[in-house]
Amino acid sequence: MPINLTVGYSPCPNDTFIFHALASGIVDWDGELSVTLADVEELNSKAGSGDLDVVKVSVAAAAGILDDYVLLRAGGAMGFGVGPILVAGEHAELGDLDGKRVAIPGRKTTANLLFGLCCREAGISVEPVEMVFDQVMPAVESGDVAAGVVIHEGRFTFRARGLQRILDLGGWWEEHTGLPIPLGGIAMKRSLGEDAARAMDEAIRQSLLHARSHPEDGQGYIRFHAQEMDEAVVRTHIETFVTDYSLDVGEAGVEAVSRLLREAGCTRADVFIDS
Repeated sequence: MPINLTVGYSPCPNDTFIFHALASGIVDWDGELSVTLADVEELNSKAGSGDLDVVKVSVAAAAGILDDYVLLRAGGAMGFGVGPILVAGEHAELGDLDGKRVAIPGRKTTANLLFGLCCREAGISVEPVEMVFDQVMPAVESGDVAAGVVIHEGRFTFRARGLQRILDLGGWWEEHTGLPIPLGGIAMKRSLGEDAARAMDEAIRQSLLHARSHPEDGQGYIRFHAQEMDEAVVRTHIETFVTDYSLDVGEAGVEAVSRLLREAGCTRADVFIDS
């Protein structure tokens, strides 16, 4: 019986690279897929409202939706050396930000959770200023905020904009836990059933495998949604954020997600579909 689903992921190159073959019909799905592309914090909000059947979410945001959603094992963003970074207009230390305004790319993002953990360890308190991720660096440049938490391609481009790195938040996580940093995952409504979840998990995995073996197929789709992003940055973005953990989280990935969810106040055990 065909299963019609609403699916949401971001326009970032790692997501469009992974999902192109599935969204375009190269990888078969028995039913219709209605696709929404949106910023990560908007997707987090849509998941919180139950608006989408299958949705890319920040792992930190997953803590609040697991009664209704289960995480798939494929399609996420996780790895070493891929985490968000904290930047400023000039050299500074984390302690210098005490009481200052700091731009964050959404309150429910993994990036904000990591930043909060670092601030707690440092014993400082900042005034978070929530904004869309691509507004963070301009806000730092203009002096509207003292610093900003940068995600996505900003990891590769902040130096070209004259900004300085204060702290690699992903590196901080890796040093403290020895685990990969789980940035985002694919959540699917539990009400759709385990069989449908496993089928979608495998469809996403096959979509990624197709992208790796036929990278030319999705180039136009990726470039269209990347908009003004430089081609070299697009390529680096995909190479950085699409890892083997995107094919399957594996035991280390499950442990990393569970650890981060505990930091977000969630202790639920049945987070992922069964392998």
